[in-house]
Amino acid sequence: MNIIGAARAARAARAARAASASLAAAALVTTGAGAAHATDPTARAPIPVPYSFLTGAAMAITQPGATLPGANDWNCRPSPAKPRPVVLVHGTSGGAVTNWATFGPLLHNEGYCVFTLTYGALPGTPWPVNELGGLSDIAGVSVPQVGEFVDRVLAATGARQVDLVGHSQGTIVSGLVAKVGRPGKVNTVASIAPLWEGSGGGMRRSLDDLPGVSDQLGQIPALSQMSPGSEVLQLLWSGGSPYAPGVRYLNAVTRYDQLVTPYTSGLVPGPMTTNVVIQDGCEQNHAEHLAIASDPRTADFVLNALDPATPRVPRCEAIAPYLGPIPALPGS
Repeated sequence: MNIIGAARAARAARAARAASASLAAAALVTTGAGAAHATDPTARAPIPVPYSFLTGAAMAITQPGATLPGANDWNCRPSPAKPRPVVLVHGTSGGAVTNWATFGPLLHNEGYCVFTLTYGALPGTPWPVNELGGLSDIAGVSVPQVGEFVDRVLAATGARQVDLVGHSQGTIVSGLVAKVGRPGKVNTVASIAPLWEGSGGGMRRSLDDLPGVSDQLGQIPALSQMSPGSEVLQLLWSGGSPYAPGVRYLNAVTRYDQLVTPYTSGLVPGPMTTNVVIQDGCEQNHAEHLAIASDPRTADFVLNALDPATPRVPRCEAIAPYLGPIPALPGS
């Protein structure tokens, strides 16, 4: 994902990363199901769920240092009904707060222990590039960082496995964590705008005009690593499939994806895989690469993937590109 809003929120993203790291360290001290002051996720009061992707950027700008609402409660202990914590894995130039304004509160309200981090920032580069996640070497930096975060989440919650929800590049990172980095520790990979077969360059083009970023594109390893045939994708496809044995997958894509091209890159069949084009059965949904990460219909597909025993009918609403749900006209 490109995110101009994320660039504007760059300074706040650094604070979010520091807060996330501090909380993760604290989690190592309070491990095990019997830790004091454990949070019962089924007893929490609900919090507002925004359905606009831009809300995350606005949150970071207006609340510097804020953590994602609903996320990173290191005292949270999964319930028998929702036994696996959920880790949110952002996309290119995203972060712990900017990417997940919808899914942090939503999963909190649904009774999950939910966690998020910023991974893959480029060290030694000028602002704002050094503030954006998902830019470093995917296999060498980002996958290990997310794998270590998964270890911390498992240690803190006492769970045996996590579920991963990824957006854009975060789907590749999640796939590699499940298959190579932490095999056996992932139950479900729910992918929003995935690119299992790579992308034709929309992501790089989207960053060309971003101030302070365009002149640094040659120093961003992740961009070329998402191209078809890259070594990272060859690693992901080892054995002839991008999928890890025994892991369930959801792939939710949009026909209007301007960054993952073609959008069908994420529609790879597999034995435990559900492929969804969100416009099928809901033509008024015009979510593109950004809005899909806050889209109510996509959110319902993700919830069904995380808890297939209690499926819900995915919502169908009029969705505008970038902005999200379109309010109904008076009297309609």
